This record gives sequence, C-alpha cells and structure tokens, in this order.
Amino acid sequence: NEETEIVVNVGGVRQVFYGDNLNQYPETRLAELINCLAGGYDSIFSLCDDYDPGKREFYFDRDPDAFKCIIDVYYFGEIHMKKGICPICFKNEMEFWKVDLKFLDDCCKTHLSEKKEELEEIARRVQLILDDLGVDASESRWKRCQKYIWKFLEKPESSYPARVIAVLSFLFILISSVVMCVGTIPDLQVVDAEGNHVEHPTLDSIETACIGWFTIEYVLRLISSPNKLHFVLSFMNIVDVLAILPFYVSLTLTHLGARLMELSNVQQAVQALRIMRIARIFKLARHSSGLQTLTYALKRSFKELGLLLMYLAVGIFVFSALGYTMEQSHPETLFKSIPQSFWWAIITMTTVGYGDIYPKTTLGKLNAAISFLCGVIAIALPIHPIINNFVRYYNKQRVLETAAKHELELMELNSAEGKAASSKSELEDLAREGKEGPFYSSRLKVSHSDTFIHLLSEEKHYRTRLQSCK
Repeated sequence: NEETEIVVNVGGVRQVFYGDNLNQYPETRLAELINCLAGGYDSIFSLCDDYDPGKREFYFDRDPDAFKCIIDVYYFGEIHMKKGICPICFKNEMEFWKVDLKFLDDCCKTHLSEKKEELEEIARRVQLILDDLGVDASESRWKRCQKYIWKFLEKPESSYPARVIAVLSFLFILISSVVMCVGTIPDLQVVDAEGNHVEHPTLDSIETACIGWFTIEYVLRLISSPNKLHFVLSFMNIVDVLAILPFYVSLTLTHLGARLMELSNVQQAVQALRIMRIARIFKLARHSSGLQTLTYALKRSFKELGLLLMYLAVGIFVFSALGYTMEQSHPETLFKSIPQSFWWAIITMTTVGYGDIYPKTTLGKLNAAISFLCGVIAIALPIHPIINNFVRYYNKQRVLETAAKHELELMELNSAEGKAASSKSELEDLAREGKEGPFYSSRLKVSHSDTFIHLLSEEKHYRTRLQSCK
C-alpha cells in the first residue's frame, strides 16, 4: 500500500502521489482513492468526477491553483493560501478534499475570518435593505408607523423627504454652532438689568428654535427605535442628550435656582452648562461618513497612539531634565524647575514653540535642537499606520456597499428570470391552444410588466456573477 502510485488530474494539472505520503492523513479524499479501486466503479465515482482505467488516472473538475496549495499538507504538514485565491472558495476546496482547517496557517486563518466577517456584513446590509422594502401585513398600524418614522429619520437614502430632513438637521447643527460662537462677541451682546453682558435676544431665539428641533428629533427617534436600551446607550445618542440637556438645565436654574441658592452661584452654574453646548458639534458625525471613518480608524489605532504618547512622554522627561540642568548656569534662566520645563519640552517636541520659555545657553540650545528633531521623528513614525487604518476602513466600507447593491441586483435578476420563464411557458401554452385574441394580448402585457425591472438599466440585465463581484 505504501508503494501504490496514483495519478490525479485536477483541472488539467496532473500530479502523481504515493501511498506512503497519502496514508499520513487517511481521512482525506486522496487517501481514500488508494483503497477505492477494490470497491468497483461505484466507489470510484463517489470520490472523483471521472476515471481512466488504462492510465489509472482520476479526474477532478476542481480549482487547480487551490489544489496545489492543499497538497502541501502531505509534504509539510501545513497549508498556505496563495494570494489571489478567494478565502471562502479555498475553504470549500479544503472541505471537498476532506482536509481539516486546523492545517491552515494562522495568517491564512486570519484572512479567512476577515472575509467571513465581510460576507456577514454584506448579508446584514442586504437584509436591512430588504426589511426596509418589505411590508409585513401582520404588523399593527403602530408598528408600521414606527418603522416608517425610523427609516425617515435614520436612513436619508430611503427617500427624497428623508434626505431633506437630513439636510435640515445638518443645517440646524451648523446654525446652533455658529450662534454659540457669535454670541460671545462683545459688540453683539446686550446689558441686562443687573449690568451683566448677555447674549442678544435674537440669538437666544435662534438657539431656542435649534434646541426645539433637536428635542423633537431625539424624541421621535427614541419612540420609533426598535431597541430602546441600545438606542439610549449608543454613543451618538448620548452626544445628542449632552447637546440638549444644558439648555433645559440652564432654563430651570434661571427660573427656579434663585430660590434655592444665591444669584451669583446660579449664574456660574448656568455659564458652566452653556459651555457644554460644544458637544453638539459632534452631532455632525451622524451625517458625515468621513467623521465616522476617522473615529473608527482612531479606535483601531490605539496601539499606535499609545506608542506615540510613550515616545513623547520619554522625550519630554529626558529633554526637560537636561534643559533644566543646562540652564542653571545662566543668571536669567527661565527654567525654574523640571515640572515647569515639561511645558517647554512639550511645545518644542510638538513643533509649536510659543516662545514664552526658551534656552539661553549654548548647551541648552543644542538640547532644544535635538529635542525638536526627536519630536518630529516620534510623531511621524506612528502616523503611517493610522493613515493606513483610515484608508483601509474607508475602502472596505465602499466595497461592502457596492457588494450589497450587486447582491440585490443579482436577486432581482434571478427573480426576473424565474418570472420570465414562467410567463414564456404560459405564452407557449396559449399559442398551442390557438388563443390569439384580445385575451392573449392582455396576457402578453402582463407578462412583459412582470419581467421588467425598474431599478436596473438594460445594460445590467446581462451582468454575470463574476462581473458583479468585480
């Protein structure tokens, strides 16, 4: 059995195997070929697509490139997946050849898991689109109304009015942010009865209108949310609450706080709460995919950001201590202590250089030049991985969106082909029966309307699955 020789032809690629190699993994399909000859043609054709008795050659209509990678398990005990091979197709090939996934190298397993996550994300997006398009007649009117409001406020691409609402929300965010900044200009402020400078009443009215819009939007989204707990704990919704809450707390303190505490304390509390209005600028992330991508890239780059902070912390400590030591010989030194020198090291290594503190000795200037160069290098090193994470995630999101659209197009094409086939059989039956009157023409119109796809152009009717994947 160890000297048995078999010839395998996979997609036109011939390969000779010996029993001593194949018997290392007897549960695989190639190892089973050694013993299948004694079982007759039934056992042979249960394992392969064709067999040539004269050449004793087994034929398989499988991917030869994947097969070349899989047979490495018989020689090296592990499998590496070549570039250009689809991980999901490679996994299916391994299952066909009955080779366990544990022989796949760890780097290739990572690639396979990433591809699985992408397919799951595509399936999730397609399912969300189908859920939006479909209407469940068994649902109550309130449930249907909730879905409509949720789609209206959360998915601007669902309809033209939804896009208008998204644009209005974006404009309200910008207007409220501009009003918050303009209200601090002294020339635009007015003096109240106590002689304090307060915001102009017109700006207050605009602020109130913006808060009213944000409040209505948040309440409607909360009511229509399918998962209330997840909605409340979501980061962006917490930002929405922080953007709205200071206005109502300030209003409450202004009218009721004077009875509970001194007027000066109320004014200080109101002033501190008004500063929290800057949180509403983060609401722009809801309407900007670029900001969402940047947030995700920073989240995935915690390791690189940690290295950056570590480099800067070490450099700040070293160069501030050196600067303090070297500047002590100068009578007019600005380096009074090492903690005070931390500020000089920070603004020097980050290339800011305010000029409020600077070295005056030759050694101190040399130390400043070295700290400047080290700061540039320390900041530049982790930047490239962070940019790569941003570009990778942005491109991945675009690919997933395109893939989800292509899946929907393929589903529409498949459904259209099924309808076309059924309508064609109906027309042939009618033609054989000789029904060519008005009834036949009406049936023809119905068949034509059933097979017509409004969402696809004529060029897309003949797309193959390979073209769609590309």
